[in-house]
Amino acid sequence: MCCWIIRVAVKTVPYDLKAAKQTVSLTVNSDLYAKAKSFGINASQVAEEALQYELSARLAAQLKEDIRRDLEAYNAYVAEHGSPAEMARAHYGNSDDAI
Repeated sequence: MCCWIIRVAVKTVPYDLKAAKQTVSLTVNSDLYAKAKSFGINASQVAEEALQYELSARLAAQLKEDIRRDLEAYNAYVAEHGSPAEMARAHYGNSDDAI
C-alpha cells in the first residue's frame, strides 16, 4: 500500500472576506483616474487589492520583528542561564531510552 502526502500551502487572509463593503473617499490624480477608467480599470478593486497587499506586507514585517525580538530574548536567556535543552539533558541524562 502506498501513501502520498500532499502539502498545500494555504495563505490565510488577515481580514474577514465576508465583511460588508464600506464606501470610502479616496483622493487620486484626476488624469490617472480618467485614463484608468478609459481602460475599464475598476478603481475600487485595484484599491482593495493594493490594501490587501500592503496589509499583508506590514503584518509580515511585524511578525518578522516579533520573531527577532523573541530570538533576542531567548539568546539573552541562554547567555545568562544556559541552554534549556542542555539543562534537560543534564537533568534526564543522555540515554535514548528515557522517554
